[in-house]
Amino acid sequence: MKLLAGNSNRPLAEAIAAYLNAELTRATVHRFADMEVFVEIHENVRGEDVFIIQSTSFPANDNLMELLVCIDALRRASAKRITAVVPYFGYARQDRKSGSRTPISAKLVSNLITQAGAHRVLTLELHAGQIQGFFDIPVDNLYSTPLLAPDIAREMGTEDLMVVSPDVGGVTRARGLAKRLNAPLAIIDKRRERAGVSEVMHVIGDVRGRRCVLVDDIVDSGGTLCHAADALLEAGAVSVQAYVTHAVLSSGAVGKITASSLDKLVVTDSIRPTESVRVSHKLGVLTVAQLIGEAIHRISEETSVSSLFD
Repeated sequence: MKLLAGNSNRPLAEAIAAYLNAELTRATVHRFADMEVFVEIHENVRGEDVFIIQSTSFPANDNLMELLVCIDALRRASAKRITAVVPYFGYARQDRKSGSRTPISAKLVSNLITQAGAHRVLTLELHAGQIQGFFDIPVDNLYSTPLLAPDIAREMGTEDLMVVSPDVGGVTRARGLAKRLNAPLAIIDKRRERAGVSEVMHVIGDVRGRRCVLVDDIVDSGGTLCHAADALLEAGAVSVQAYVTHAVLSSGAVGKITASSLDKLVVTDSIRPTESVRVSHKLGVLTVAQLIGEAIHRISEETSVSSLFD
């Protein structure tokens, strides 16, 4: 087994390698003057089982192209099996036609990865589970629940705890976490009456006297989490924390969350944390290195990955 790291999240790749007691494959991954991606692998990979660790986070297009070129380089170097390890799968929010004459970009990205020469994909907390069906190669979609649940229980306890989904689409994810914590479930119902009018948030469930934990897969601008926290406190919640897997955190999001009524936001390092995330007193970071590392080990050893979530 060999591990190859792209440039999107080098610290995570190094942590995964440390967990597996392995060295990252020596390679050059850089840009020419016109920003073309160049990859050169400095070790023999012929007949090897190779895992490329590369999130397609910001800058999404650059990191995606880097992943594709790495796959092509390995294919042409006669690697036996190439697994694209994509902790954060960019373009996953474009999993359906949202309007007339719009693309399904998640399907396009899956085609690109397959045609580049990947034999399988390992990813974490896909925005939409059906994206697995966009691939004609095996896809292992890991869940962050086994990582988040123990931290919630340790940091918040389980007494008077209530798990909350910030939208209807995330109910399945929140229900799985609530089941692990043996906690009740509430849902935020978002409605925009007309264009240009702020979203109205209705809380489905009795949160009075509860310590609420919002759970979601992606936090981008942070607006949904901040508004949901306000709605829960207005409905009688004692406190609100949030646990989110992928910290996209676009411009201004950290400041918005820091100034919000959220007690704390905990994210993972599936996307490399920025300096503002690391220094914010309201943000915490959990590493997914052990979870992904164990999945890589099991794939290499041809043992069960699904048993990770039992």
